[in-house]
Amino acid sequence: MKCPVCGHLESKVLDSRPSNEGASIRRRRECLSCFKRFTTFETIEIMSFMVVKKDKTREIFDRTKVKKGIVRACEKRPVTMEQIENAVSEIEQMLLSTMRSEISSEEIGELVMSKLKDLDEVAYVRFASVYRQFKDITTFRDELNKLLDSTQK
Repeated sequence: MKCPVCGHLESKVLDSRPSNEGASIRRRRECLSCFKRFTTFETIEIMSFMVVKKDKTREIFDRTKVKKGIVRACEKRPVTMEQIENAVSEIEQMLLSTMRSEISSEEIGELVMSKLKDLDEVAYVRFASVYRQFKDITTFRDELNKLLDSTQK
């Protein structure tokens, strides 16, 4: 495994354990050159599916795009990388369980918003503001009111 710090190609495994309810293996590694420690995840390569975007173009699903969006929404919030990784894995699993070869980007966005709503409300509003492309303060306020109504119930 290539060291993310120095690029050396050899490392040793310090610890391995199941992650994401057995869907992956988390490995703690140490570079044999610079002795920095880093974590890797080993997952099963799963069949891919196409994402149908709003403009009707298609591209292969990329979980890193989903993860980047969630990480961006959770910046400076009390959400751990493990929570984010678990959310991404759950979203991916939900999408795969549909057994469809094409899934709309809107469906993926809604799943991400659902997960963010459970993780952190501020991150949810951040993601929603970009995803729903709020045009003005009124639409933003309406989304906040929906969030407040759902948390009061």
